[in-house]
Amino acid sequence: MAFQDGSSRSLSRVRQSVVANRGGDGAESGNGSSLIEFVVTLPLLFSLIFCFIEVCLALYTWETISECAREGTHFAIFHGASCPTAGSPTCEVTAAQVNAYVMGLGWPNAGGGTMTAVTTYPDGNEAVGSRVQVKVTYRFPITLPFVPKTSLTMSSVSEMYILQ
Repeated sequence: MAFQDGSSRSLSRVRQSVVANRGGDGAESGNGSSLIEFVVTLPLLFSLIFCFIEVCLALYTWETISECAREGTHFAIFHGASCPTAGSPTCEVTAAQVNAYVMGLGWPNAGGGTMTAVTTYPDGNEAVGSRVQVKVTYRFPITLPFVPKTSLTMSSVSEMYILQ
Protein backbone atom coordinates (compact mmCIF):
# COMPACT_ATOMS: atom_id res chain seq x y z
CA MET A 1 0.00 0.00 0.00
CA ALA A 2 1.44 3.32 -0.99
CA PHE A 3 0.47 6.66 0.36
CA GLN A 4 0.09 9.71 -1.80
CA ASP A 5 3.41 11.08 -0.67
CA GLY A 6 5.17 7.74 -1.42
CA SER A 7 5.90 6.81 2.24
CA SER A 8 5.26 3.07 2.03
CA ARG A 9 8.88 2.40 2.89
CA SER A 10 8.77 4.38 6.10
CA LEU A 11 5.59 2.58 7.21
CA SER A 12 7.29 -0.73 6.55
CA ARG A 13 10.24 0.31 8.69
CA VAL A 14 7.98 1.36 11.57
CA ARG A 15 6.20 -1.97 11.37
CA GLN A 16 9.49 -3.89 11.47
CA SER A 17 10.60 -1.84 14.46
CA VAL A 18 7.41 -2.62 16.38
CA VAL A 19 7.69 -6.35 15.60
CA ALA A 20 11.34 -6.42 16.71
CA ASN A 21 10.48 -4.74 20.02
CA ARG A 22 7.74 -7.29 20.76
CA GLY A 23 10.07 -10.26 20.71
CA GLY A 24 10.79 -11.13 17.12
CA ASP A 25 7.75 -12.62 15.45
CA GLY A 26 5.12 -10.37 16.98
CA ALA A 27 4.21 -12.72 19.84
CA GLU A 28 3.50 -11.32 23.28
CA SER A 29 6.35 -11.28 25.80
CA GLY A 30 6.73 -14.17 28.35
CA ASN A 31 5.92 -12.16 31.48
CA GLY A 32 2.52 -13.78 31.99
CA SER A 33 3.76 -17.32 31.43
CA SER A 34 6.59 -16.93 33.93
CA LEU A 35 4.06 -15.81 36.57
CA ILE A 36 1.95 -18.92 35.91
CA GLU A 37 5.04 -21.14 36.12
CA PHE A 38 5.94 -19.53 39.43
CA VAL A 39 2.44 -20.11 40.82
CA VAL A 40 2.51 -23.77 39.74
CA THR A 41 6.00 -24.56 41.08
CA LEU A 42 5.75 -22.68 44.40
CA PRO A 43 3.45 -25.26 46.09
CA LEU A 44 5.70 -28.05 44.87
CA LEU A 45 8.74 -26.29 46.27
CA PHE A 46 7.07 -25.75 49.64
CA SER A 47 5.91 -29.39 49.70
CA LEU A 48 9.47 -30.56 49.17
CA ILE A 49 10.77 -28.24 51.89
CA PHE A 50 8.19 -29.42 54.44
CA CYS A 51 8.80 -33.06 53.48
CA PHE A 52 12.52 -32.53 54.09
CA ILE A 53 11.79 -30.97 57.50
CA GLU A 54 9.54 -33.93 58.43
CA VAL A 55 12.24 -36.44 57.45
CA CYS A 56 14.81 -34.51 59.51
CA LEU A 57 12.47 -34.58 62.53
CA ALA A 58 11.99 -38.33 62.10
CA LEU A 59 15.75 -38.94 61.97
CA TYR A 60 16.30 -36.71 65.00
CA THR A 61 13.59 -38.59 66.88
CA TRP A 62 15.09 -41.97 65.98
CA GLU A 63 18.49 -40.82 67.28
CA THR A 64 16.83 -39.54 70.46
CA ILE A 65 15.10 -42.86 71.21
CA SER A 66 18.36 -44.70 70.51
CA GLU A 67 20.09 -42.51 73.07
CA CYS A 68 17.26 -43.09 75.57
CA ALA A 69 17.67 -46.86 75.20
CA ARG A 70 21.44 -46.58 75.73
CA GLU A 71 21.00 -44.34 78.77
CA GLY A 72 18.47 -46.76 80.30
CA THR A 73 20.79 -49.71 79.77
CA HIS A 74 23.71 -47.75 81.16
CA PHE A 75 21.64 -46.91 84.25
CA ALA A 76 20.67 -50.57 84.72
CA ILE A 77 24.17 -52.05 84.40
CA PHE A 78 25.45 -50.05 87.36
CA HIS A 79 22.49 -50.95 89.57
CA GLY A 80 22.56 -54.77 89.44
CA ALA A 81 22.31 -57.36 92.22
CA SER A 82 25.79 -56.65 93.64
CA CYS A 83 25.19 -52.93 93.81
CA PRO A 84 24.40 -52.63 97.54
CA THR A 85 27.17 -51.10 99.61
CA ALA A 86 27.40 -50.13 103.26
CA GLY A 87 26.27 -46.61 102.42
CA SER A 88 23.44 -47.66 100.11
CA PRO A 89 22.15 -51.17 100.83
CA THR A 90 19.31 -51.02 98.30
CA CYS A 91 20.64 -49.44 95.14
CA GLU A 92 19.62 -52.22 92.75
CA VAL A 93 16.78 -51.29 90.44
CA THR A 94 13.81 -53.13 89.06
CA ALA A 95 12.67 -53.12 85.45
CA ALA A 96 9.90 -50.66 86.36
CA GLN A 97 12.45 -48.26 87.85
CA VAL A 98 14.61 -48.43 84.71
CA ASN A 99 11.52 -47.75 82.59
CA ALA A 100 10.63 -44.76 84.76
CA TYR A 101 14.21 -43.49 84.47
CA VAL A 102 14.10 -43.71 80.68
CA MET A 103 10.73 -41.97 80.49
CA GLY A 104 11.96 -39.20 82.78
CA LEU A 105 15.20 -38.41 80.94
CA GLY A 106 13.73 -35.18 79.63
CA TRP A 107 14.94 -35.40 76.04
CA PRO A 108 13.02 -32.99 73.81
CA ASN A 109 10.03 -34.55 72.12
CA ALA A 110 10.35 -32.77 68.78
CA GLY A 111 7.94 -35.12 67.00
CA GLY A 112 5.15 -34.80 69.57
CA GLY A 113 4.57 -38.57 69.72
CA THR A 114 4.39 -41.09 72.55
CA MET A 115 7.29 -43.12 73.91
CA THR A 116 7.27 -46.38 75.85
CA ALA A 117 10.19 -48.25 77.45
CA VAL A 118 10.40 -51.96 78.28
CA THR A 119 13.26 -53.40 80.33
CA THR A 120 13.97 -57.13 80.39
CA TYR A 121 16.66 -59.38 81.79
CA PRO A 122 17.20 -62.06 79.09
CA ASP A 123 19.23 -64.27 81.45
CA GLY A 124 16.44 -64.18 84.04
CA ASN A 125 18.31 -62.41 86.85
CA GLU A 126 20.08 -59.20 87.78
CA ALA A 127 23.39 -60.82 88.75
CA VAL A 128 26.76 -59.49 87.63
CA GLY A 129 27.53 -60.79 84.14
CA SER A 130 23.86 -61.15 83.20
CA ARG A 131 22.35 -59.14 80.38
CA VAL A 132 19.91 -56.27 80.62
CA GLN A 133 17.93 -55.13 77.60
CA VAL A 134 16.04 -51.85 77.21
CA LYS A 135 13.69 -51.40 74.26
CA VAL A 136 12.25 -47.96 73.55
CA THR A 137 9.31 -47.64 71.15
CA TYR A 138 8.06 -44.32 69.79
CA ARG A 139 5.05 -43.44 67.65
CA PHE A 140 6.10 -40.55 65.40
CA PRO A 141 3.07 -38.64 64.09
CA ILE A 142 3.26 -37.76 60.39
CA THR A 143 1.83 -34.31 59.78
CA LEU A 144 2.24 -34.11 55.99
CA PRO A 145 -0.91 -33.85 53.89
CA PHE A 146 -1.63 -36.52 51.26
CA VAL A 147 0.37 -39.17 53.16
CA PRO A 148 -1.69 -42.33 53.80
CA LYS A 149 -0.03 -43.23 57.13
CA THR A 150 -0.75 -41.08 60.17
CA SER A 151 2.16 -42.33 62.28
CA LEU A 152 5.43 -44.18 62.03
CA THR A 153 6.48 -46.63 64.75
CA MET A 154 10.19 -46.52 65.61
CA SER A 155 12.05 -48.64 68.10
CA SER A 156 15.57 -49.03 69.41
CA VAL A 157 17.06 -51.79 71.55
CA SER A 158 20.15 -51.60 73.72
CA GLU A 159 21.64 -54.59 75.52
CA MET A 160 24.60 -54.66 77.93
CA TYR A 161 26.06 -56.84 80.66
CA ILE A 162 25.49 -55.91 84.31
CA LEU A 163 28.73 -54.70 85.86
CA GLN A 164 27.86 -54.36 89.55
